[in-house]
Amino acid sequence: MLPQITFFELVDTFQVPLWILAYILGGLLLRWGLQFLIRRFVNQVVSGVKKRKGADDTQELMVKSPLAAVRTVQRTRTIGSVLSNVVTVTIVVVVVMLCIGRAAPNVLASLSLLSAAVGAGLGFGAQKIVGDVLNGLFMVMEDQLGVGDEVDMGEAVGIVEKVGVRVTQVRDVNGTLWFVRNGEVVRVGSNSQGWNRAIIDLAVPYLVDRRLVEETMLGAAMGLYQDPAWGVKFFEAPQIWGLETISAEAVVVRLVAKTKAGTRWEVQRELRARIQEAFKRNGIALPPLNTIVFDGVNGIANRVQRFNPQNPAATDPGSEERA
Repeated sequence: MLPQITFFELVDTFQVPLWILAYILGGLLLRWGLQFLIRRFVNQVVSGVKKRKGADDTQELMVKSPLAAVRTVQRTRTIGSVLSNVVTVTIVVVVVMLCIGRAAPNVLASLSLLSAAVGAGLGFGAQKIVGDVLNGLFMVMEDQLGVGDEVDMGEAVGIVEKVGVRVTQVRDVNGTLWFVRNGEVVRVGSNSQGWNRAIIDLAVPYLVDRRLVEETMLGAAMGLYQDPAWGVKFFEAPQIWGLETISAEAVVVRLVAKTKAGTRWEVQRELRARIQEAFKRNGIALPPLNTIVFDGVNGIANRVQRFNPQNPAATDPGSEERA
């Protein structure tokens, strides 16, 4: 005849497996609850942005509002992804330690020294990864950059295509996709936040009437500013800042215009085109390009060299004048 086993004896026999099962179920329930709260928070923020902009999805949102709205969505989703990963890793580690402690209480004490050594080694080896994750999280939370931003991150200069927790992807003007580790980013220059300034530095012959040049440049710029299709890209009316460089061959006149973020380059191109047409109408000639050396992304004339008409290929290095 089989011995009688009471319920309490059965529970006492399977006490350890039941505790382990309870830890696992509790961890799964806790993870599900926290993940639900995180997803709900992210979805509410994203849905609110789409509703305010009248968009049905993120791709349409990029067309309607490629700066602030998409940046908010990207930042919220990235933070949500980071929080989800942190919650999962933390719960798994805690549940595993509880299960080991319940199944073999002496194991953790005996392996404490080994665990400390392994943990120190893993921490030292993974410090760069942790630095990438933390720096990426801070960049997203502080809104330093976002999808669609035109940024300068050192070697990588271009449009941000994806903001990850560890890596940021930037597409440059040549189409090259740069993968930048967030931990290596020491500076971020953004052309897509707040406002930009379009700068036109134009070198004109020394003997040309400077006031006529300034009036012609400003007239062409005001025509662009008053154009309904282009006026929305300006924050303020264009201004003439005056002479930037003067030499025996040419003077450099600067015109500036405060533009909306991300529109500087197209405004500068259109300004140059309209100024060229205005100069043609007023009969203003510009010096040959072989007498002016332009340097810098804004086309600023940083150096004016003397030109020898007897030998066009010869240039006197000692006669350079810095802007």
